[in-house]
Amino acid sequence: MNKEQIEKLGRLLLDKNQPTAIVVHANPDGDAIGSALGLYHFLHQEGFAGVQMVSPNAYPSFLHWMPGNDHVIVADVAPGEAMAVISNAGLLFCLDFNGFGRADQLEQVLSDSKAHKVMIDHHPQPEDGFHLVFSDTRASSTAELVYECIAALKGGDAITLDMAKCLYAGIVTDTGSFSYGCNNPRTYEIVARLIEKGVDGAYLHRLIYSTYSVNRMRLLGYCLSEKLEVIETHRTAYISLTKKDLERFNHREGDTEGVVNYALDIEGINLAALFIEKDGHIKVSFRSAGELDVNRLAREYYHGGGHKNAAGGKSYHNMKKTLAGFHTLVKKGF
Repeated sequence: MNKEQIEKLGRLLLDKNQPTAIVVHANPDGDAIGSALGLYHFLHQEGFAGVQMVSPNAYPSFLHWMPGNDHVIVADVAPGEAMAVISNAGLLFCLDFNGFGRADQLEQVLSDSKAHKVMIDHHPQPEDGFHLVFSDTRASSTAELVYECIAALKGGDAITLDMAKCLYAGIVTDTGSFSYGCNNPRTYEIVARLIEKGVDGAYLHRLIYSTYSVNRMRLLGYCLSEKLEVIETHRTAYISLTKKDLERFNHREGDTEGVVNYALDIEGINLAALFIEKDGHIKVSFRSAGELDVNRLAREYYHGGGHKNAAGGKSYHNMKKTLAGFHTLVKKGF
């Protein structure tokens, strides 16, 4: 942590009466929610009575167990309240995203906000518009960076059990249970500190990964038996799901979480994709192995971005045209 940045953050936190908002990216994952709720609890502990958290849309139910979840304002459900919270904020934290466009319908209100804007994120190529930036692509997760900020401001003793649970969830989900993006000893040092606070790693792992519905499991089976396509000559595999497919299995938010990883698990595959039909667009998720940069693929062709080996975006064509375009990109090496 840069000492000068921490000092600036400390000065911003002196006024505990200022309305404060924490915002995450659209379709938030475990790292977005975990890092934001970890920060939320810290600010409450510091005496910020007016801190509120906003998510652009709903997120998977397997993340709802986190302490503080009931206080999250979902913009899709309460758009007026969400907009007002951001517009009235004097201090604004943007967590797990580095450009206002990642917040979908909240982009304009975030851009127009006169608040002091603090970005905490670990994705590459941060955009302008923030007053204070904590950005480190070497970090396993944004939750790891939030831990570092809190520890640098107040010391490790300031981390409570509620903070620890949320931050642990952020780290474990963004590393696939420590299977990628975590080749740094510091990540494990932080995890050890969180466990010292009382986190039960096995129990939280079950809350996150072992609460799937029967329909979700059947959808996964359908993806693998009926919808998995392999382009062997280009070491690529992908799965596509239409609205009709999702309706067949009574799809709920989060039911397709992690499905793209199964395509990457095939021997010899180094590029995996998942295409999901939504209202007005196709949601696209990419995973890759080794040096193959899917962040570039997502940014240049799918209005998105992410990490080198995990990224996502959108296609505004129909499914047939989207898949045809993907085939073309794969065959020409992007």
